[in-house]
Amino acid sequence: MANEIQTVETAAEVKAAAPQTKRDVIPGFGSIESFEALQRMSKLLATIDLLPAHYHNNLGNCAIALNMATRMNADVMMVAQNLYVVYGNPAWSSKFMIATFNQCGKYSSIHYKETGKKGTDSWGCIAWAKELATGEILEGPEVTIAIAKAEGWYSKNGSKWQTMPAQMLRYRAAAWFIRTTAPELSMGLQTVDEVVDSEPINITEEINANANREEFIPEAPAPAITPGHKATMADLDKAEKEAVPVETPAKEEAKPAEKKEAPAKKAAAEKQEAPQQETLMEGPGF
Repeated sequence: MANEIQTVETAAEVKAAAPQTKRDVIPGFGSIESFEALQRMSKLLATIDLLPAHYHNNLGNCAIALNMATRMNADVMMVAQNLYVVYGNPAWSSKFMIATFNQCGKYSSIHYKETGKKGTDSWGCIAWAKELATGEILEGPEVTIAIAKAEGWYSKNGSKWQTMPAQMLRYRAAAWFIRTTAPELSMGLQTVDEVVDSEPINITEEINANANREEFIPEAPAPAITPGHKATMADLDKAEKEAVPVETPAKEEAKPAEKKEAPAKKAAAEKQEAPQQETLMEGPGF
């Protein structure tokens, strides 16, 4: 019995003395350790010139790319090379989404079936693949030139739909197929082409951003009569038409006073006229 107790104590001592292996810290936002690891790795990525410009000295964008790579169990450099920021929204490149679908192991590679007549609005494309577990053929929504024109993708400035319609039909058909068949592969994000085509132009935000950007300085009014210029009757008529009559309170208040003074002035005038009449009557012959 004593030997058994001693053996158990010895095993416990050996287990306590053995060095404990540290668990791997996954970069992310789940704990303090993972967040610190995310920050350290982001600082390194921000200094790599091989990455796109929107990652240079931008720890926030690098942290998002690292988090997406961890969630997808994909290589960080590959994710960073194919994750773009378009109009403030993250988006995948179309070729990356197609490659991710082809390598997921649940489906066969994506195939394409053209529809309609090439060179017309009915020209379209359907992406499809086979589910490996069941052998079922899965098809995505049809994308046509008519849809591209109706949605405004075709007429946008710099649109690739006019210069390379075949490639754009395949890219858009594959994006729609992946989003409807395996949305977990895209992590809820659109492709760069979709964001560029579907992003509306917000006139209100543009006006608010540019409002009051320049100081308004009113121009001094031109003089009515230019110095050295002889006024003509046409100038006087024009000035008279443009003149705005202004009513002054002083004149309106003076009107009652004039009415009151009228009788007094009349009496004084009569007194002055009376002596003049008498003088005329005193002449010779009377």
